[in-house]
Amino acid sequence: MDEKDRKIISILQKNGKATLSEIAKEVGLSVMGVKKRLKKLINSGVKIKALLDAEKLGIIIAIIAMEVESSEALERIIEKFKDCPRIIKFFVTTSGYNLFALIFAEDYHSLESVSLEKCSLRSQPGIRRFEIYPVQRIYYDGLLDVRVTSDKSREIAPCGVYCGDCKRYLKERCLGCPATRLYRGKL
Repeated sequence: MDEKDRKIISILQKNGKATLSEIAKEVGLSVMGVKKRLKKLINSGVKIKALLDAEKLGIIIAIIAMEVESSEALERIIEKFKDCPRIIKFFVTTSGYNLFALIFAEDYHSLESVSLEKCSLRSQPGIRRFEIYPVQRIYYDGLLDVRVTSDKSREIAPCGVYCGDCKRYLKERCLGCPATRLYRGKL
């Protein structure tokens, strides 16, 4: 990666809708030169995608710290929740809390459900300790890679849970899983 590649990435990070012509003009290359470089960057691991502004959308971000008892349990949890739209990222560490999750919820009732119900990380076998930290403020920008699911035809959440059986969901104290047709939220 050279200076021109870094400049292309920088431009796209500031404005993901920048055209090839706009980038070419700012970097000092032809449109075809930018297109070739962009293709090479994408093939080498650069990803261009839509990010959501958590604050503007009014969604709650939280960090979950977990102590998982074994590497097998850790792998099971990560695999089970790999398609969960509420989990933005998992982080494995070497500290007492060896698994962290960055998650979102649309309101505090749904956040509570994510930490208490059978769809929660806390309820998984192998979790020894669990703490949840709602984020008060995000500095610099609140843009996050929140997964938005357009196909809501499924009944069962990616983690295998059916929201229609959940007491909190039935009492309207949870919006349900964003990947199912039972979801009542805005995403």
